[in-house]
Amino acid sequence: MTDIRSSFLRSFFVFVLVTLTGCANLHEQGSGAEVTTRTVDLTRPPIDVWERIRRGFAIPNLNTELSEQWTEYYAKHPQAMQRMADRSGRYMYYIVDEINRRGLPTELALLPFVESAYDPNAYSRARASGLWQFIPSTGTAFKLEQTWWRDQRRDPIASTNAALDYLEYLYEYQGDWYLAFASYNWGEGSVRRALAKNERAGKPLDYRHLKMPKETANYVPKLQAIKNIIADPERYGVILPIIDNEPYFVTVKKDRDIDLEVAAKLAEMPIDEFAALNPAFNQGVIIADLNPEIILPREKLPVYLANLASYQGDLTSWKKYPAKQGEKIQDIAKTFNVSVESLRRANDLNRNTRSLSTDTILIIPGPTANVTVATAEVAKRLSTKTYRVRSGDTLSGIARKHGTRVSVLRELNGLKGSKLRVGQRLKVPG
Repeated sequence: MTDIRSSFLRSFFVFVLVTLTGCANLHEQGSGAEVTTRTVDLTRPPIDVWERIRRGFAIPNLNTELSEQWTEYYAKHPQAMQRMADRSGRYMYYIVDEINRRGLPTELALLPFVESAYDPNAYSRARASGLWQFIPSTGTAFKLEQTWWRDQRRDPIASTNAALDYLEYLYEYQGDWYLAFASYNWGEGSVRRALAKNERAGKPLDYRHLKMPKETANYVPKLQAIKNIIADPERYGVILPIIDNEPYFVTVKKDRDIDLEVAAKLAEMPIDEFAALNPAFNQGVIIADLNPEIILPREKLPVYLANLASYQGDLTSWKKYPAKQGEKIQDIAKTFNVSVESLRRANDLNRNTRSLSTDTILIIPGPTANVTVATAEVAKRLSTKTYRVRSGDTLSGIARKHGTRVSVLRELNGLKGSKLRVGQRLKVPG
């Protein structure tokens, strides 16, 4: 990563020189367009995270017609811009701090505006999920766990570290931030093939001259537009929320299973706010075997710990049952009034397993299974198509096939249980 940091430092010192000398006009090579940079007093500490971001800008501006168009678009929709900025307040300090720690340009902190509108529950038709919109395969490549229990693509901490790892790799691979961003959106192989095509045709080997899909062609201009507005929000009529230059959240390791609802109660938080900070958990319970951490607003930590120490009730509605060799899965499910499929998924049992071959401690899903408060909002934003249930289909199998969660399918179709009938029509993400 030495080359990345060296490049960043060179750009940063140029930026410092420009601002300290009061020279506000820079001309980007080949664009002919003037870039205006506000003077920043580097002799005092930044007053908030937004100023930290401005001070860390180190990627040359992309002054193109598309960048201007997108800047005008966001400026004409200041309420949408402000909603995104409001959502970013939970995560921005952590992201900027990690970017600074790695010595990277702070423009990277603005990518989630373009990717997900800073919504950790954002989900795309391409099955991309989370703040940084990882598709399943890339998430797996960067060790983001995607199981029945949790999807770390939606974990603000895990996904941020994976995204920055990926962006550092792409910068080293392509040698240029514009090409790295295009690769993040389109794939490094696609960008390399486009560069090779330009080379064969004798065309310039830079971002501006690549033939790209429309989405990728708009990707960096959108990022530049966000950068323009963050650099000078007053000019564009945008009021940015105050994001203090200190951590918003803390993490707490869990060594006991706990329901999300119970954890929210102990933190004296509405369940929707707690779920918004902990969107990675797919079920209504946090399983200690995963060595998980829950995220809490910093000011909620003392009350959470105090309430936890004095709590007398059960931390989870999920149970552990000592099943005996030969017991049938169907009988156990019936005894505890849960679906066979949810029992199999909770215990990672093969679909063909009818009875237990050894004495086993089984996890029995509680009434909070597949319940997440954010599910309704996710379902509202999804475009859908119709799927007809076939013989052998299960709700969880259909969810996997369409890259979604059982809870989303339930919300989309008004389902309470897991029973399906052949020929039944279900709404699924389109």
